Amino acid sequence: MRHMLCNWLPVVVWCAIIFFQSAFATPDLGPAWPLKDKLLHAGAYALLAVLLCRALNTYDPFRGRPVRLLLACTLLTTLYGLSDEWHQSFVAARTAEAADLVADSVGAVLGCGLFLRFKGRGKEG
Repeated sequence: MRHMLCNWLPVVVWCAIIFFQSAFATPDLGPAWPLKDKLLHAGAYALLAVLLCRALNTYDPFRGRPVRLLLACTLLTTLYGLSDEWHQSFVAARTAEAADLVADSVGAVLGCGLFLRFKGRGKEG
């Protein structure tokens, strides 16, 4: 149980942070520059993908199967991004944008790639 909690709690907490951040009007993030919003989306969903890969990689159907892990994590992260955009469509002063979902998906792929690239490092004695 402790093992499961250690793997899934970060995923749940990060999903909650994304959800609650989406429930309010966007704060002023300083001077605007092109694609700033999309980079923030990609970064948030890259982190979600890393956390999700870390959690799913503990299960036999995904352990040692990087393509399956990448596809599952990318799909789940993108679906969460889709649900977040849908959620934002009901929030005053927020809008749902297809470009945000694309940024979420790109972040998901990058996060999964980073996880697969660096998993296992630091475990050598």
